[in-house]
Amino acid sequence: MFSKEVYVNRRANLAKKVKSGVMLFMGNSDIGMNYPSNTYRFRQDSSFLYFFGLDEPDLAAVIDADSGEEILFGNDVSIDDIIWMGPQPAMTDKAAQVGVKKVLPYSSLEEYIAKIKSSSKKVHYLPPYRDNIKIAINKMLGIDFPAIKEGASQDMIRAVVSLREIKERCEIEEMDNAANIGYMMHYTAMKMVKPGIVEQELVGIMEGISISNGTMPSFPIILSQNGETLHNHSHHQILTDGRLLVIDAGAETNSHYASDFTRTLPSGGKFTSRQRDIYTIVSTANNLAIDMIRPGITYREVHLAAVRVLAQGLINIGLMKGDVDEAVAAGAHALFMPHGLGHQMGLDVHDMEDLGENFVGYSDNFIRATQFGLRSLRMGKELKPGHVITVEPGCYFIPALIEKWKSEGTNSNFINFDKLEGYYNFGGIRLEDDVLVTEKGCRLLGSKRLPITVEDVELEMSGN
Repeated sequence: MFSKEVYVNRRANLAKKVKSGVMLFMGNSDIGMNYPSNTYRFRQDSSFLYFFGLDEPDLAAVIDADSGEEILFGNDVSIDDIIWMGPQPAMTDKAAQVGVKKVLPYSSLEEYIAKIKSSSKKVHYLPPYRDNIKIAINKMLGIDFPAIKEGASQDMIRAVVSLREIKERCEIEEMDNAANIGYMMHYTAMKMVKPGIVEQELVGIMEGISISNGTMPSFPIILSQNGETLHNHSHHQILTDGRLLVIDAGAETNSHYASDFTRTLPSGGKFTSRQRDIYTIVSTANNLAIDMIRPGITYREVHLAAVRVLAQGLINIGLMKGDVDEAVAAGAHALFMPHGLGHQMGLDVHDMEDLGENFVGYSDNFIRATQFGLRSLRMGKELKPGHVITVEPGCYFIPALIEKWKSEGTNSNFINFDKLEGYYNFGGIRLEDDVLVTEKGCRLLGSKRLPITVEDVELEMSGN
């Protein structure tokens, strides 16, 4: 938790942007894994955390933009709670920590919202992603379930995005910490990778490091020798010499700020010549993108420059053909990189994705593309100081997609399909770093950069 003033200022700035109506913030509750009292690890809603800072279940809050009134809804613990949890601070004390003066029992929230509705004031809410919150909104506001997402307040969404996406100094410090934990996770795995180890063992070690130093991984760890599957959460394989291992993982600090790194390692410690060629193309795209990041440039421009490097590299080794600019314009490179270059990051690893990617990564004046590959770019708009983004170019050989394009003749003027048959067992390569946009350029988050050149990766793994 940050200082009280941080939360007071955030709420005041939000009220200025929304201007009228009552903003409703629903905190999260515990959710049972296989029966009610055996719960998943609790994770507070990120927007609730950002504005109210309290990291515990069964809370809600409102901000009246007209009057300035702020109310926290929550219950003091009962004797039964004390038996299981020990003594807890009173709700009034918790509210005081974040500068909220008025506290009401959680049960009074429904009555409060009913009064607001009867006064014809607008009730603003953010798009809910958990079923219990959808049920509560349905009950309080009378909105049919299919219309709940569409009924979310665009004014509130835009205001929240405009505040959350520009990181404050205290947030950047937390994200540097998250990056350092992520470094430990990846570096430890890099030193352990060798033939004969089961993927799951590495996942367990990495997850343990994240929990030892923070709250949890910032998302379920992706670790697989089948790296052509972009988000592969299957960890049953034994590491085999000659294969590539994609590790995409990050940490979440105790205050819930995220990191997100990807490295691709040779399972046997040495890249083959074919792997080295593709890896070098991807690392060149990664470094070029980082060099380009600065205020005023759009991230779509950076993405297109990175995929141009990818396409030119594949032309150079004979897997693509034709004019590189025409190939990129046609989207031919997306056969090998069907995703975007990166996304915003903060309290969420895909920051504010619950609010809608187009609100976060685009704007009224900068519309999302519809072309395959480019449409998957989560962050495309102009960069500003304080943005935190990931840079994660990749190159994947997905047999089903290659066969589909080949049978349909998709971009046949730019793809050497016959040569790709020898790459069906290649897997994939992705290289990802976390970047803060500064006043004049950018910098990597964290104290150290994970090894990224072919030579440095092989050197670090030489003693495995």
